[in-house]
This record gives sequence, C-alpha cells and structure tokens, in this order.
Amino acid sequence: MQDSLESRDIQSTHSSSDNHESPFTPHDEDDISRMLTAIGVTDIEELFDIPSSVRFEGEFGIEGLSEQAVKQRLQRILGNNADVTEFLGRGHYSHYVPSVVDHLSLRSEFITSYTQYQPEVSQGFLQVLFEFQSLVTELTGMDVANCSMYDAATALGEAATLADRVRDADGSTILVPDYLRSERRDVLENYTAGSELSIRELPTEGGMVRPGTLRSYLDDDTLLVYVENPTSEGVIEEHLTEIGSILDGEDSLLCIGSDLVALSLLQSPGQIGADIVVGSAGTLGLPSVYGMGIGIFACRDDFLRQMPGRLVGASRDSAGDRAYTLTLQTREQHIRRERATSNICSNQAWVALRSAIHATCLGPDGLASLADECTRLPARVASELDQIEGISAPVNDAYHFREFTAAIEDDATDVVSNMVEEGFAIHELDEETVQICVTETNEHRTDDLIEGFREVME
Repeated sequence: MQDSLESRDIQSTHSSSDNHESPFTPHDEDDISRMLTAIGVTDIEELFDIPSSVRFEGEFGIEGLSEQAVKQRLQRILGNNADVTEFLGRGHYSHYVPSVVDHLSLRSEFITSYTQYQPEVSQGFLQVLFEFQSLVTELTGMDVANCSMYDAATALGEAATLADRVRDADGSTILVPDYLRSERRDVLENYTAGSELSIRELPTEGGMVRPGTLRSYLDDDTLLVYVENPTSEGVIEEHLTEIGSILDGEDSLLCIGSDLVALSLLQSPGQIGADIVVGSAGTLGLPSVYGMGIGIFACRDDFLRQMPGRLVGASRDSAGDRAYTLTLQTREQHIRRERATSNICSNQAWVALRSAIHATCLGPDGLASLADECTRLPARVASELDQIEGISAPVNDAYHFREFTAAIEDDATDVVSNMVEEGFAIHELDEETVQICVTETNEHRTDDLIEGFREVME
C-alpha cells in the first residue's frame, strides 16, 4: 500500500510539472505562486529581510581589470603593510613547512577529494587519515584518536560534552586554569550552554597548576579538569605526574591540551593518566595563518563510542587485503540524531593530510630535534633580554616552550608600538607584560630583536 501511494504521489508531481523533464528541477511561476499562497505571502521578497545598504543592485561597482593589472594593484596595496618580523604566538605558531608538503598535498587526488564516504574509491585518503590517527595516538600515549577536529578550542568543547555523556564522574563542573585563552574559554562556554555544566576557574601560581591548589578546588561536583602543557604563555607544566595521581584517586576526568610538536618531547599525557587529550595539529603542515587550524582529539578506549568526529578503521577486503573505512560513525548525518555524539561535519581531512606529511618528513628524530629547539631558543632570548635594564624575563620561573612572558618597567603599550617601528611584532598581555614567541622561522632575527629592545628601553 505504501509503495502504491508513493507511486501516485510521484505521478501527481509529474502531472503538475508538465513543463519540466523532472519534478526536482526549479519551480515554474505557477509552482511559486501556489507555494506563496499556501504560506500567506504575495511575493518572495517578503520571505527575506535584507537591509537596502547591502542589497545587490545589479552592479558591484568594481572596475574590470586584466589579471596582470589586478596583481599589480594588489602588490601596491600589500606594499603598504608594515614590514615587520613576527614574534607572535599564543596558539598560532610558525614552523618551516617543507616544500614536499605542498607538492604532495596539492595533487589532484587529494585537493579535490571530499569526505571519504565510499571506501572503494577512497583508500588512499583513508589510509592517510588512519596514519594521522596513528601519529596522534603515538604522540599522546592514548588508546584511540579521531581523524581531526576543527581546532583546539572546539576539541576542548567536545571534551567537556564527552565527559558529560560518559558519566564516569557525577559532577557538572569543568575546572579550567586561569591562563586559558579567552577565545578558547568562549568556545567552551558555547559548547556547555544549555546543559547543566558549569565552568570554574582554577588559579595558578608561576604560570602552573599547583597540586595543593587543585586539591582545594576538587569536590564531588568536579566532572573534568583541564590542564595545558605547554600553556598559552609557553610554560612547561612541572606537576603533571602529581596532578595525574591526584585525579587517579578521584572520579573527575583529566583532559590535557597540547600540540603535536610539543608532544614529541614533553611528558606523554597517557603516561600520567590523562583521560582525554586535545590540542592542535596545525603546528605541522600549516604556516601561521591566524585563523584556520586543525584540532586533535584522543582518549581512552572506554570512550571510543562517545568520541566526536570521524574515525578511520583498518580491516580486510573480500580478497583478504588490508583496507580502510570510516567506522563507528557517530555524526547525526550517519545515525539517528538522538544517538549522535556531535554535529561536527568537516574533519579537516586535507589539513590532516598536510600535518601527516610534515610529521613523516621530519621523522621521530626530526620532530624531537625541532621540539628541543623550541626549548633552547626562548631560553636564550629570555636570558639576553633579562640583561637589559627595565626588562625582567622570563616572568615565570619555569622551562618554556616556544614563548615566554617578560615584565616591562615602561608602559607595555608604548613598548609594543615602538617595537613595531623597529620592525618587530610582539604580544602585549597587559600594561606591564609582553609575550615573545621564538621558533626556527624567526631565529635569524633574534639578535636584531634584542637590539631593538635595547633601543626602545633607553
């Protein structure tokens, strides 16, 4: 009976659309008129509220130019930008990306690929994503990882909602350190809005979470504790083992934030008992783009079926050969909405490809060497800045990764502005503090940076 009804419906649709070869092509004027009458409006324009100031009037008012003329004009415009060397960080880091990353990732089979729904035609890209997951699990020391998130902020938001779903702990409070960047906290608050989850700030000392302070803040309502290593100020957390031990005796879950380069050198989250690891993979394969990124998400096996995003699994095909496919798909497009863990749609597959190529190009020794350089460079620059009168660096008595903060006796706003005049861009944290990030891509200007500070502080 249902089949016959559906058949009649299709036939009826065809008969009312005689001007079209298919009932699914755009509607003619009669179709549009009937739909408008049904919803009680007389004109399509009534369905939209577009301010006149932004309405398209038929012309863009842009002069048509040749390709060569457009490039010349853009070069003149961009030539007006200040020519400064960036020593900026706080989540956006510049590492040298080998040319092989561009050459391989821009191949047509990768650059034109969409989501790998059909494994029979997507084995190459599925294997890439499987290798990316393997890289993340090896560096984090966790049991399982997905094939990427949008960025570190959304990964943290997903960690909070996962903790709420698995209910290993009965609480509803998310403890976050006071150094958590405001942008990431905003995203976390958006993820927890509408739920019973609340966010509580954990004070730090010397840029680190102190075990005693953590103990005093833990209670039966603590669901998840988030700690970064390195922190947004570049501090390497010295108390992770003790933090892991404290939470091992509690019901609360532990989430650690990091990045792929740092994880190749610093303490493995899995070794200290982390339940979830989030962070950034964009430190590999991407230049510092100040916007686009790629996040990582790894966790214990216990939470496998509650992970957001996509996972690629390895299996055997009918011939017994190794094959790859999307597995345990928990997106609402794939399963019933009430069973979905997240509505995250894109898994940043092409960016994950670039990260995997970069990591493979460096190899284990190359990754560790790069990470080691990220500890030596800021230590040297901070030591030399500390010898300049009016500067105390680093502010935190700790080891640092890529970046550090420096206390300035003069007004920090003026110092940052004057440093731009000297040809350098640095962060202003507050009226007394600046932050400086050093990697292999700006190392060649560090002596000039220090001399610039001497000129500005005189």
